[in-house]
Amino acid sequence: MSCLAVVVSGCTGPAGDAIEPDGRWVEELFHGGMTVIDLTHAVSAEAPFWPGPEVSPFSHDTLVANDDGSPRMAAYSVPEHFGTHFDAPVHGGGGLPSVDRIPTSDLFAPAVILDVTDEAEGSADYAVTLADVQKWETSHGEIPTGALVLMRSGWPVRWAQGAPYYNQDAEGQLHFPGFSAEAARFLVSERDIVGIGVDTGSVDPGNATAFPVHGIVNGSGLYHLENLADLSALPEAGAYLIVAPIKIEGGSGGQVRVFGVIP
Repeated sequence: MSCLAVVVSGCTGPAGDAIEPDGRWVEELFHGGMTVIDLTHAVSAEAPFWPGPEVSPFSHDTLVANDDGSPRMAAYSVPEHFGTHFDAPVHGGGGLPSVDRIPTSDLFAPAVILDVTDEAEGSADYAVTLADVQKWETSHGEIPTGALVLMRSGWPVRWAQGAPYYNQDAEGQLHFPGFSAEAARFLVSERDIVGIGVDTGSVDPGNATAFPVHGIVNGSGLYHLENLADLSALPEAGAYLIVAPIKIEGGSGGQVRVFGVIP
């Protein structure tokens, strides 16, 4: 069961130790006693998007304007998998849960941060390895039950640069970091996680010839977070995540607001 101590009757910490619910967590959360970090890029027509049409697939049109021209009411159109977004299990295969069917308990999770910033700086095609997971566990203990495992690569510095974010070469090949199939398979089969996330355009590396990590993680009924914003303020262990995807009935995913909470 994934959890924040403020909302459930029992959960495990980063080292697998029990955390007892404490009403002070609620008070601290709502009165500034905890650090809350927004891990979400704003949705806009200037946001980088998966290479395709020249024009951004996001539109935001004013229907009724205020006197200064700002929208009093507007309409927007956007693909489900644009900007900081949520991949529901059905994104990986038929018969799996859509975004509106994700249990609320799975949207509150201990954060496991796999920091591969140095490796990604050395290789744009870096894929998180099983050794990276094992290195984290050597330092912090076994990945806690119900964790959301995030790759921190430092890639969000490219977000405002546009084309360098998806890093497409002259042959059309993308180059950005993601998870290896080996690491994904271990996390799904050997650890009781709720999902994985990346601060790049896909959980599969940009140079992947298919989407094996999507098939492994989504295909196992778990979810992904993609295009997360800067994760540098989160510790490798000890933080929690609040994941709030748009609730589209039958949706394969959608835009998501993600908050990191540091007790």
